Amino acid sequence: MLQVRLIDKMPNEIMDIVRELRQQGYTQGTDFDFAYNKPKYDDLSHDAVYNRHTVFTFYKEELATWFSLRYE
Repeated sequence: MLQVRLIDKMPNEIMDIVRELRQQGYTQGTDFDFAYNKPKYDDLSHDAVYNRHTVFTFYKEELATWFSLRYE
């Protein structure tokens, strides 16, 4: 299992990527999974604790490698 993190992509961009993976025949839950994380800010200073990011998890190394080369 390998994870690839995409930083600062909007949810609609992520969904476009997911649709593209599905169109190529990859199955969510079998070939890949993903989790979108909204940005988090410090309540006092309002500084970003971390930016929005999506973590893609791949169950085949070759798919993770291809995905990294294409989207990172």
